[in-house]
Amino acid sequence: MRVAFGLKARTGRAVLVAVGGDANTPRFVERAEIKLLPPGAFAPYHAAAELARHEAHERVKRDITIAHELAARGIREAMKPGYEVCGCAVLVGPGMPQWSTAEILAVHVRMHQAEGELFRGALVAGARACDLPLTTLPEKSALDDAAKRLRLTRARLDLQLAALGRTAGPPWGKDQKQSAAAALVALRDANVS
Repeated sequence: MRVAFGLKARTGRAVLVAVGGDANTPRFVERAEIKLLPPGAFAPYHAAAELARHEAHERVKRDITIAHELAARGIREAMKPGYEVCGCAVLVGPGMPQWSTAEILAVHVRMHQAEGELFRGALVAGARACDLPLTTLPEKSALDDAAKRLRLTRARLDLQLAALGRTAGPPWGKDQKQSAAAALVALRDANVS
């Protein structure tokens, strides 16, 4: 079965929703949570805030590497036998300046922004490491942008997402809906290519 993944980053984890079929008549396939930090680890920049400058930089660098490895592993584990994974869509943020670790740690709000970018970046890197065709959608306008790219009204997309949610069962909140919408866009992109 042709399947596409949609991924949304959260602090230390990601929501994955897989849909199959085609963008007009999609079917819910599965949902999963991908861990992006090892057990017991804390938000990387917050954890590094009390460390000496060089040690903080090295710790953040290590945590970024681990997040990339865990993202790739989680995506590979979701690629089950019988699935022809034809695409992966990641919800992304607006980006941020190329601040150094010290500049990020100097302003608390920057730590939150950097961690969001770190986890979203890990998902993008994970999809690429798995050689999946990659689509990105802005997280802040994910549902509206998905509707436009799918050439659907927002109401029609909401109906499709509600139907997928009924099949999936709870939980089916904002994270799952946005991930499913992203997966629908990746599925459409794969069928157009």
